[in-house]
Amino acid sequence: MFAAASLTTALERTATAWQAETGHTAVIAPGSSASLARQIQQGAPADVFLSANVDWTDVLAEDGFILPDTRRDLWRNSLVLIAHGGDQLPVVLSPELNLSGLLGDGYLATALVESVPAGIYARTALTHLGLWDQVVSRLAQSDTVRGALAMVATGEAPFGIVYATDARIQPNVSVIATFPEDSHAPIVYPGAVITESQMPDAARAFLDYLQSPTATAIFLDHGFGQAG
Repeated sequence: MFAAASLTTALERTATAWQAETGHTAVIAPGSSASLARQIQQGAPADVFLSANVDWTDVLAEDGFILPDTRRDLWRNSLVLIAHGGDQLPVVLSPELNLSGLLGDGYLATALVESVPAGIYARTALTHLGLWDQVVSRLAQSDTVRGALAMVATGEAPFGIVYATDARIQPNVSVIATFPEDSHAPIVYPGAVITESQMPDAARAFLDYLQSPTATAIFLDHGFGQAG
C-alpha cells in the first residue's frame, strides 16, 4: 500500500484489524503522495495508492496507472498552524496577522510547497490570506508533512503547517489556528488499485475494507472525516 504519510498511524491500525479479521497482511509504504506517485510511474511494485490530494491520483489515472473503477474518495482532513510546545496561545489567521514577526528568527515548517499535497495546501492557504509574501523566504520545507511536524515538535522550527490529524499525534505541539476551508482546495484522500497490481482481488478487498464500519471508526478516532 503506497500511502500518504499523514495516513500512517490510522492505516497501520486498520491493517492490523484487517489481518485479524481476514488473515491477510497489508504492508504500508508511507511517503509523500508526489514521491509515491512518481515511484509508481517508474514501475515500483504497488497494489494500492492512497493519496493526500486528488491531483496526484488524477496524474496516475491520466497515464493509465490505476484501475478507474476502483477509485473512490475515502477521507477528509483540515489544515492547521502549529507551534512548538504543548500550551501555546491561539492566533487569528487573517491578512492582519504579523506571521513574519511571530516567527522571529525562526522558520515556518511545511511540506514541499511545489509538490507535496500538505505543502501545496499551505501555500494556497497562505496566499489566499495574504500571508505568503511574509514567509516565502522563511520556509523550512520537508519531503513529507510528518517531517514538518517533527521539525516543530523538536523545536527546530517554532511554527509549522500540517494536517489536523498529524497535530493530534504529537503532544509537544499546539494547534494555534485552523485555516478556513475556503482558503484552500478540499483536503480529500482518494484511493485506487494500481493497474499492474500483482494481487488485484486482495487490493480491491482492502479498499472496500477501508470503508467498513471498523476502518471508519478507526479513522474517525484519528480525526479524519468521511469523504462521502
